[in-house]
Amino acid sequence: MKIYTAALIGAGQIAHTHLKALRSSNRARPVAIADLIEERALRLCSEYDLKAYTDYKKMVLEQKPDMVIISLPHFLHKEAAVWCAEQGCHILLEKPMALNVAECLEINDAADRNKVVAAVGHMQQFFAEHIEAKLIIESGRLGKLVMVNDKRWGNYFQASRPAWFLEKAKSGGGVVINLGSHSIDRIQWLTNSRIAKVRASLTYPGGSSDVEGSAALFMETTSGVPVYISLSGYKGVPANETELLFTGGSMRIRTRVELSIGTDGTYEPISVPPATETFVAQLESVLDAIEYRKPLSISGEYAQSIVAVVDAVYRSHETGIEQQVSPELLRASRN
Repeated sequence: MKIYTAALIGAGQIAHTHLKALRSSNRARPVAIADLIEERALRLCSEYDLKAYTDYKKMVLEQKPDMVIISLPHFLHKEAAVWCAEQGCHILLEKPMALNVAECLEINDAADRNKVVAAVGHMQQFFAEHIEAKLIIESGRLGKLVMVNDKRWGNYFQASRPAWFLEKAKSGGGVVINLGSHSIDRIQWLTNSRIAKVRASLTYPGGSSDVEGSAALFMETTSGVPVYISLSGYKGVPANETELLFTGGSMRIRTRVELSIGTDGTYEPISVPPATETFVAQLESVLDAIEYRKPLSISGEYAQSIVAVVDAVYRSHETGIEQQVSPELLRASRN
């Protein structure tokens, strides 16, 4: 059995989680970490007995890893991913894939040219309650899906958030691209459809930041289901849940908390079978795509479809009119 070597580009907090997943797999092993902050790379490398670098290109050329895991600021995703693909490395990118669809296209084209797998960490697909919810939806036991309401609220402007998140040129935006990407992924994956059009209204907190703090998104899927997404990064009561309304009942997903179904006037929590730890499941799905060419639900082409929706959100707010999510921007993303 082949053991795939992996190098990490970026030694931030999420790198710990990726390293734990790699260590739990019998098909992959980490070999090195690169970070501009040498102390941060050295600290992680000493913990996991790896080699530290401050230049990711030098790391890749010396170590020749089978795959790289990229967790850099968003504005650096495209350059790192394209260069690594050209070196023959398979790629796992943290979400969002890139700043916009044009950059996603460049990454996917580079992966295609070099015959490597490009994947993006859309974790919503690996939570136990989401997996069970999708099975229930597909069973048809609640009837036809007629509406989706999704909300994700939390204090986005905490002092602990790295400053680059609050600069649109570096992050791509605020709550829409960072929190809303999760909601868009959750809805597209659960309903086995894509967002086709969107009308958006955003607010901005002002001050030194030029990224949005809230969003009201009115959408419709390719199957004609209306969707409302409410996002807020201001102080208040946090929320992270999705309600799906059917002709025969309703479903409420409280991510990482519970899954409930209502058919007679009240929600009742249902038992959810345990699932593989999310980052481990994500890694194994990428390895399956690399080794066995299995379909990958978090492919770069799928991730591009999410960024296409984000782009449409910003266009809608700027123009004040509904925007179509152009099919040509999705390429072959309907996995």
